[in-house]
Amino acid sequence: MISKKLWVGVALSALLLTACTKQTTGEVEYPEDVTKPKLSQYELNVIAEKIYQNETSGDPKHLMFWSKNETFPSVGIGHFIWYPQGQPKIFDETFPAMIDYYVANKVQIPSWLHHARKTGAPWKDRATFERSRGDKEFQQLKTLLLNTKALQTQFFFDRLHASIPEIVKHVAPQYRKHIVSNYNALAASKGGWYPLIDYINFKGKGIKPTERYNNQGWGLLQVLQNMKPVNAGPFALMEFSRSAKEILERRVRNSPPAKNEYKWMEGWSKRTNGYATPIL
Repeated sequence: MISKKLWVGVALSALLLTACTKQTTGEVEYPEDVTKPKLSQYELNVIAEKIYQNETSGDPKHLMFWSKNETFPSVGIGHFIWYPQGQPKIFDETFPAMIDYYVANKVQIPSWLHHARKTGAPWKDRATFERSRGDKEFQQLKTLLLNTKALQTQFFFDRLHASIPEIVKHVAPQYRKHIVSNYNALAASKGGWYPLIDYINFKGKGIKPTERYNNQGWGLLQVLQNMKPVNAGPFALMEFSRSAKEILERRVRNSPPAKNEYKWMEGWSKRTNGYATPIL
């Protein structure tokens, strides 16, 4: 059982942080032809709630999840990957950076979480994770995650901001103009930041060599490249939605049969279909 003091303390910290978040976006050098992300507090809060619904269907229980097909848990509204010690890090591990973000923004976190930042997720396997759901530490982390949705979304936004120049630099020269143009169109469209922020958090940047099936990725880079050329406006969102769904369908086709990724496609389609309609 979590004490009322802890619940109130974390909630108060989250409320204060929405107004005084320490951001890192100013440290990134942007090419002149690439739009710099900019988000109002209202947009941040709306996007945070949308991502929370995407990931949990409004049930806090799903803030901490370990798939039967994975060797790691996913935590938070972004399902941050957190590897136990000794597990190969095939996918980008994102939760340690979120812990650092909490610390940088002066969020009070439990001492065990400070320690686990260095040693890895405290559950060695899925069975241990599920048995721990009623433990004090498990409940402390779930409460922290539930009450810092806006801060987690700010972290996603900062990640998007830092990733765009990296994606542009990574792409083959013949595709650069096309990708930058499509990204800029989304950035200039009403409600365009949500699909960009959500997708990069959902499926990554698309530049890591290990995030491939049959040498084909499924991140933001691949979605932007797969889009038809668009201008700012409603069609940009619709085209991003179409492209994202197509890229994920390709991922499923290329995936190892043992992973049975077809079972995820219904939920993924619902999520990507939502990109077509502005949430603001």
